[in-house]
Amino acid sequence: MGSEEKEDGLYSITTSQQAVCSCCGALITSVLVTPLDVVKVRMQVQMNPSLKGKSFLDSDGLTDHVYLYENGSGKTWQRTAGRFNGMMDAFVKIVQREGVKSLWSGLPPSLAVSVPTTVIYFTCYDQLREAFISKLGEDNGYISLAAGGIARLFSATIISPVEMIRTTMQSRRLSYKQLRACIRNNVAQNGWRSLWKGWGPTVLRDVPFSALYWCNYESFKKILCKKSGIHEPTILITFSSGAAAGSIAATLTLPFDVVKTHKQTELWQLDVLHSSQKSRSIWEVMKRIVAENGLAGLFTGIIPRLTKIAPACAIMISTYEYGKSFFRKLNKKKNMENR
Repeated sequence: MGSEEKEDGLYSITTSQQAVCSCCGALITSVLVTPLDVVKVRMQVQMNPSLKGKSFLDSDGLTDHVYLYENGSGKTWQRTAGRFNGMMDAFVKIVQREGVKSLWSGLPPSLAVSVPTTVIYFTCYDQLREAFISKLGEDNGYISLAAGGIARLFSATIISPVEMIRTTMQSRRLSYKQLRACIRNNVAQNGWRSLWKGWGPTVLRDVPFSALYWCNYESFKKILCKKSGIHEPTILITFSSGAAAGSIAATLTLPFDVVKTHKQTELWQLDVLHSSQKSRSIWEVMKRIVAENGLAGLFTGIIPRLTKIAPACAIMISTYEYGKSFFRKLNKKKNMENR
């Protein structure tokens, strides 16, 4: 992608500049939102009776990663903090029993996955959206929906083996030599598809979330820009549009989020315990949640999820759009100087 002026008066930016913007956004968002994410996933995991008395769990601000530890030997091992009776109660108990640092537990290794995931995801979305607009026209309402879903599917598929490898290293504290041997044995026994273990539950939630998010975000941003009479959105417009779009998508896809958390903890538990028990299907997990907790069980953690998703989406998209605005101005300046 070049840096020529487009029909709407905005200068385009290069793919590498898009990657820089999304990388900065991922780093800032993860640092600021990780505590909310840790609390949200902890509250969902405590519903799973098979995890009682066990230690777990690392997350970052952009994506949910759940790890199970059977003892205190893990590098990021944590004690369970008892049962939580709400979001503030969870914050207090985690800080009191595990220390403030536990609210950012597992952040460095999680960034190793979330940063490249976000770079691929956001860059892919912008590239797809531009391609669809050139073919179908900017007024097509399904462009953002399709581009968001496809971009998330692509990034999740690419990163899934990396996440599986990282999780294996954390849960067993393997050296790189042991890790290579473990991967070779796993592939030999279960085939290459085993590297995408946990891909299904992740895609189940993330693809519909992304499709809904981008569709609503672009709509809100366009409406607010039109009312303000501007071509390029301000930080306030991107922040509010991102928060609103994220909240709507998070509410509509919450049952997928709950099922994904249960399914992922089950997968990691079977892996850590070397259990021969067959993993339950997504549908079986959903039925068990409803049987034990009613339909309300599928909406567990709605407040923590919204409390995390709204600022995460707002911070990420406003940082990303600010970065793109910076590079547009830089490209315009360079273009004017070269004339």
